[in-house]
Amino acid sequence: MASHRRLVCLRTLSLSIFFYCTYCHFQLALGNDVDSCTSLRLGQYLFTSFFFFKPRIDDATQEPANCKDMIAWVECLPAPNVSCRLSNGTEFRFSGEEVGFNQSIPCRNVGYSYKIAVALSLFLGWLGADRFYLGYPALGLLKFCTVGFCGIGSLVDFMLISMQIVGPSDKSDYIVDYYGARLTRLSITNDTYRRTQISP
Repeated sequence: MASHRRLVCLRTLSLSIFFYCTYCHFQLALGNDVDSCTSLRLGQYLFTSFFFFKPRIDDATQEPANCKDMIAWVECLPAPNVSCRLSNGTEFRFSGEEVGFNQSIPCRNVGYSYKIAVALSLFLGWLGADRFYLGYPALGLLKFCTVGFCGIGSLVDFMLISMQIVGPSDKSDYIVDYYGARLTRLSITNDTYRRTQISP
C-alpha cells in the first residue's frame, strides 16, 4: 500500500514537472516569436520611397532625393498582418499602411556629369577641355599647348575618363544615370583581411 502511494506521488510529480517544462518552453517560444521591426526580412516590408518599384531620384544628381553624407533614409512599411516590436518596445500588428521603421540605403556625393566629361574628352580632348572641366587646369593647359600630347594624351585621357579612373579633382563622384554604368573601386589596404592560402 505504501509503495503504491509512493508510485502515485512519483507519477504525479513527474507529470507536473513535464507539464511545467512544456508550459515554460511554449511561453519562451511564443514570447520570442515577435522580433524587432528592423530585423524583418526582404519581402516582409516595402520602402515608401519606391513608386512602382523605382526610388525617388533627384533629376540633377541622379541620386536618392534625401541623400546626405552618402546615406539616404527611407521609411519602410511592414507587410499586412506582420507583427513586430517597435523601437519603443511595443508589439504592433501592421495593416500595410503604417510606417514601421527607417532604413538607410547608400548613395553617392556627386559633382560632375559623366556624360559631359566623356563627350568633352572624345571631341575636345585635344584642346584639354576635359581636364579643364574636371578641375585640372594645369593639365588642361598642357594638353592645349601640345595639341593633346600629339593625340596620344587625348586617347589615353579618353580611356581613363570613360573607365572612371580619372575623376573630378575635388574627389566627388560623377553624376551617372541611376541605372547607368557605375564603377565601384576595390582596393587592398593594410586593414584588409587576408586569408592564408592553403595549397593542396
